[in-house]
Amino acid sequence: MAAESSNKKYSAVTDLEDMVLHLNPTVNRFATVTPTYVTKKEQKHWKRNQGCQSTGCAPSVLKNDFADIKHTTLTERGALREAARCLKCADAPCQKSCPTNLDVKAFISSISTRNYYGAAKKIFSDNPLGLTCGMVCPTSDLCVGGCNLADTEEGPINIGGLQHFATETFMKMGVPQVRDPSLTPLDQLPDSYKAKIALVGCGPASISCATFLARLGYQDVTVLEKRANPGGLSATEIPQFRLPYNVVEFEVQQMQDLGVKVKYGVELGKDGLTLESLRKEHGYEAVFLGVGLPEPKRFPVFDGLTVEHGFYTSKDFLPLVSEASKPGMCGCKSQLPQLYGRVVVLGAGDTAFDCATSALRCGASRVLVCFRRSVPEIRAVPEEADLAKDERCEFVPYSSPKEVLRDENGRVRAIEFYKMDKDNEGKYQVDEDQFVRFKADFIVCAFGSHLPEDTPLHQALAPVKFNRWGTADVDRDTMCSRDAPWVFCGGDVAGNGTTVEAAADGKHASWYLHAYLQSQYGLEVPSTPQLPNYFTAIDLVDVSVEVLGIKFPNPFGLASAPPVTSASMIRRAFEQGWGFAVTKTFGLDKDLVRNVAPRIVRGTTSGHHYGPGQGSFLNIELISEKSAEYWCTAIRELRADFPDNVIVASIMCAFSKEDWVELTQKAEASGAQALELNLSCPHGMGERGMGLACGQDPEMVLNICKWVAGALGGNEDGSVKPRIPFFAKLTPNVTDVRVIAKAAYEGGASGVTAINTVSGLMGLRGDGSAWPNVGKEQRTTYGGVSGNAVRPMALKAVSAISKALPGFPVMATGGCDSADVYVQFLHAGSPLVQICSAVQNQDFTVVEDYVTGLKAYLYLQARKDLADWDYQSPSLEKLMAARRVELGEAYGLPRFGEYELKRRVLRQQAVKDADLLAEPEKAEVVSVDPATIPSVQDQLGRALSRIGTYNELDNQQQKVAVVDDELCINCGKCYMTCNDSGYRAITFSADTHLPVVTDDCTGCTLCVSVCPVLALTMVERTTPYVPNRGIDPK
Repeated sequence: MAAESSNKKYSAVTDLEDMVLHLNPTVNRFATVTPTYVTKKEQKHWKRNQGCQSTGCAPSVLKNDFADIKHTTLTERGALREAARCLKCADAPCQKSCPTNLDVKAFISSISTRNYYGAAKKIFSDNPLGLTCGMVCPTSDLCVGGCNLADTEEGPINIGGLQHFATETFMKMGVPQVRDPSLTPLDQLPDSYKAKIALVGCGPASISCATFLARLGYQDVTVLEKRANPGGLSATEIPQFRLPYNVVEFEVQQMQDLGVKVKYGVELGKDGLTLESLRKEHGYEAVFLGVGLPEPKRFPVFDGLTVEHGFYTSKDFLPLVSEASKPGMCGCKSQLPQLYGRVVVLGAGDTAFDCATSALRCGASRVLVCFRRSVPEIRAVPEEADLAKDERCEFVPYSSPKEVLRDENGRVRAIEFYKMDKDNEGKYQVDEDQFVRFKADFIVCAFGSHLPEDTPLHQALAPVKFNRWGTADVDRDTMCSRDAPWVFCGGDVAGNGTTVEAAADGKHASWYLHAYLQSQYGLEVPSTPQLPNYFTAIDLVDVSVEVLGIKFPNPFGLASAPPVTSASMIRRAFEQGWGFAVTKTFGLDKDLVRNVAPRIVRGTTSGHHYGPGQGSFLNIELISEKSAEYWCTAIRELRADFPDNVIVASIMCAFSKEDWVELTQKAEASGAQALELNLSCPHGMGERGMGLACGQDPEMVLNICKWVAGALGGNEDGSVKPRIPFFAKLTPNVTDVRVIAKAAYEGGASGVTAINTVSGLMGLRGDGSAWPNVGKEQRTTYGGVSGNAVRPMALKAVSAISKALPGFPVMATGGCDSADVYVQFLHAGSPLVQICSAVQNQDFTVVEDYVTGLKAYLYLQARKDLADWDYQSPSLEKLMAARRVELGEAYGLPRFGEYELKRRVLRQQAVKDADLLAEPEKAEVVSVDPATIPSVQDQLGRALSRIGTYNELDNQQQKVAVVDDELCINCGKCYMTCNDSGYRAITFSADTHLPVVTDDCTGCTLCVSVCPVLALTMVERTTPYVPNRGIDPK
């Protein structure tokens, strides 16, 4: 091939095809033929899914490595893609399947708009242990098990991973919890809220209960913990690689932010402390029991065995692992249990698999997980069992312990098992004729735990009685002890063993504990629980906007479109929190319309994407089919019922002064705070001499605005303002929208709305018909394109008008679907935004996400320590710098084949001598002076000074692309686009598939634009840029 290439003739304007292009795609002219042995070598070289199954992945590679191993963990990129898949279903089964009843679709909706605070707020409102549960919740049995997408090829949403991502990102913001300021202030509450409340055990159940009690306003809430650290089993028995200790600290601190106290070293059953003494001697009026089941279940076969013999229970083993691997948990410098050789773990629950994977990190070379039932009947959730399997733990089903064999020193050397047999009725029996022996250096028994009657703790819990399962006998509706109305229980002691169930118990009990205490003071509470939501200083940020003397509670409004088809829809929207609404456009009775069907269809701009999240819609819907009298009546009623919200009446007439004056006066009389003149409807109405037919002619726009201004008491020179402001809604279907805006300004309009839909034809089918098409003839017309696809046009229009007419109010519409996007319109010069397509994609409740997102943005603007964040996204540069330190020499190596094995070896070298107890960097909790938080108005037009003509751009300040090899997934998209659409400035290794940007890079940025994993960024060029002229000019 080289010889053939050397004989090619090239013209003076043809680039030489050198090795830069040797891996660039070409059209195959023939079938590809490769020997099988070569393909097998290629398979081995490129294999990415080898996990720990390959021979090169020895268990020793895992020793001392407590980095996150959860399959569900997501990066920001992964979280955004996964959140976009969520359907946000009505009456969502995922929420019904969550013990804490998280509003799953709402928090995922917030993640999809990069409003991570909004997502965290939703999560923590229902579950104060939202981050812990995001990491360890058995979601496949709960919310994920109910996901409607499980019935599709792509499968259910990774809800746990999304919850983990959002709450962890919020944790990095360092924002403390506060009590809802709209509630009665603490100093104004009755004495019943000063009642002493004790919570025994600082685990998930107590943390949840105490948090909700503090939110309700109780001011003397104390958690009693026997250990020197909080967290309960979350801290001591869930390994660091599944639940880092700083997560426990964060959630405990959030509880303490509300005034809850924690006393350590206080243990029931010790020093005479009992439930009764808490009440009678210490003055606690109510007690919540959140203790675990502290004693492991042991079988006679293990009698006499101790840790010194190589025998651990899970209650021995996991706390030792935690103390030696969880920074900050204790002041000690503990060492991991020094395991070696073969470790046999007994049990098939979540705890057993935690023991198994922890044993590998403590030095075990082989781990057998032995249990009595079959593999399909493993009690652990799939997430846990899969992790153990991936790390080469071996599963031994149908095994019941028979005997432990010991050496001459008494140490464990082997264990024998009887074979369990399953009969035709599904019952298990021991088959003593069959048994097997396994060599073992250590045994870890994880057969569960209980609270024996003869223990001091059990005796200290009187008068609480226990049922036949060994758990507290409680009313399941209230979590109150049936024998002591002042005692409430939750978590393990109540028979609910998972973290999320414990959190749910604490939440549930908090309300009924509240009801009990209030009844003791002769007060009543609502029969339906009303637990306060999660609040921070972010929620106190003011997002109201004043425009033309009208105060809008927030800048988010509904556009004149299908979401405001009726008054009842506007009413429902206001109830959900929308700041304003523009009515569906109405006209005089002589101009009433009848719509065709079908008329609103999904766009094709997002490819073959179905469901919510459509990038565009096309509609051929006309103005309202309802009469002017209907709308005027509706406005009057809505104004009376929602005095703090703003209603803008949208009106349309032909080019007739009499009609415009008549309709304007009717709309004003209805009580609308402002008017919007629809001069821009792109289909149907223009053929009637209305809408677009008027809005494309600046002279007509000028005159219509003059007529309306006059009808409202204004005059042509603007010296007398109209009684209520009015906005001219502009069409983008013109050469220069500024010309139309200036005509409206000169005609006396108070402002403009930019932009209406863009005229278009969404697509044609194979038979030549369009969609939508009407009737047997399948006829169509050009419709209005809306949604994210028109956002660039809307941003251009808003910014161009704002620059051309400084101070002239612009209401934006066109592609706003988040607070993030609203801020873009705000910076472009618009303080208000109208929304339609985003509601069509979802429902009215999206406004809550927009409001919290905007509040978070403004709050974070005052956080100088987070200046390198982008909106609510942490600095990727800082994240990768930390990753570089963590990985050492492994940083940047590809994650396939022999390179992946090398990464593991290098990773092990980096962690084998690492200090596992070195304190990680924590997010600093920062108090923000409210006076430093910018207002919406402060941000208005922030981008305008940076927007100008092309000739104002400095071509001496150049940037070039750079690849982060650690983020790169070796797909070569940058290489291909640079070759076939750019400047051939990227090489691509045939062995590693790592791209390298060469000095030929011109900074075009195509590679950055097509990279699927954000592995490329633009950096300052350090050498002078000399354009390649091809042929030097004469």
